[in-house]
Amino acid sequence: MVLQRFSWPYGGRRASFCGSFTGWTECPMGLVGAEFQVVFDLPPGVYQYRFLVDGIWRCDETKPCVRDEYGVISNEVLVENNAHPVVQPEPSSVRGINMDEGTILTTMPPEPSSQNSGVQIAVFRHGISGILLHNTIYDVVPVSSKLAVLDTQLPVKQAFKIMHDELQRNIRALGHKELEMHPISAWKEAKLQFYGGPDGAAMQKRPLIHVKDSDNLVDVALTIIRNEISSVPIFKSLPDSSGMPLLNLATLSGILKFLCSKLQEQPEGYSLLQNQLVSIPIGTWSLHTGRESIRQLRTLRLSTPLNSCLDFLLQDRISSIPIVDDNGSLHDVYSLSDIMALAKNDVYARIELEQVTVQNALDVQYQVNGRRQCHTCSQTSTLLEILEELSIPGVRRLVVIEPSTRFVEGIVSLRDIFTYLLG
Repeated sequence: MVLQRFSWPYGGRRASFCGSFTGWTECPMGLVGAEFQVVFDLPPGVYQYRFLVDGIWRCDETKPCVRDEYGVISNEVLVENNAHPVVQPEPSSVRGINMDEGTILTTMPPEPSSQNSGVQIAVFRHGISGILLHNTIYDVVPVSSKLAVLDTQLPVKQAFKIMHDELQRNIRALGHKELEMHPISAWKEAKLQFYGGPDGAAMQKRPLIHVKDSDNLVDVALTIIRNEISSVPIFKSLPDSSGMPLLNLATLSGILKFLCSKLQEQPEGYSLLQNQLVSIPIGTWSLHTGRESIRQLRTLRLSTPLNSCLDFLLQDRISSIPIVDDNGSLHDVYSLSDIMALAKNDVYARIELEQVTVQNALDVQYQVNGRRQCHTCSQTSTLLEILEELSIPGVRRLVVIEPSTRFVEGIVSLRDIFTYLLG
């Protein structure tokens, strides 16, 4: 339990206090010197509160404030454990008066710690959702931007850099030599045949996934996550039915960058951003860490055949796999987009995937674009640091490493972040 003092130093003849932990029941405040005060013995957690001063509800504008779904503004406080813990009383409400200071001391029943953390997360998500709900994807679109729109008759070879995420599936469906002559329309047909059955038919009839410029950022993020895509086209809404011009592509990193800018403008009330990754239930983790995750983290060695690596990417429905050395230390990350390097200078037509190792494929990548940076973090990184790193264009994931050995412990992706932020 933690002693938490609340004060109203802005005058008035009488003042009362109420908060989420009192059930919004009024509690009188005592006058100490020139300010009204009340002290509560509380379990750690995040709480909202207000003051009733001379019959008027007030908030302290110098303290963190939040607005609920009904537009009501309250102060917010994060109660944390003291260095010297307070002895917990019996779980019953006890009220006493300190006659020397005129301060009312109220002890509230303790709550389970799991509920406390749940309250803190709920308050944090409520604030994040408020930002995303009150802004549209149009607010995120850069003033100056460019788009490449592909004609379905464009030769596949010229479209490699844009269609890289789907490349490996189509290599399996069409074969290497046929890629030189097949247009994108034939490529899509081969993809439908590859999936086959009712799923393939459903894909053929599926309408274009898109969002409108008036859609809020929560809906746009959920559209990307639920459809398992990396970006979604933004169409401009017009008052008539003349069509919907294409504005840009929406991505999770773009939305996250916008969110980070808003959090920098008003950091108050988002104390959870300073929590370390080790205390946040997010990401995919290696078995040795003892952390729970939906799936166990997979890593591969440099000597792994590239064909096996690509199989794992497709089977696990993931976009990347950390590549480690013999000691388990991070060497690089191989992703589906790296297949672009094999497309340059017809390399893909001159190799057999079964005979190429991950090391060979990475060497080709280094020859084309040079050695690249692996974006990493540690379990002691704060949530804010992770958000800022993932908001950098082109960064889709962070590999969690042990700093001294670079031993791979987990991975945190943009999808993980938004799934956590939106609950």
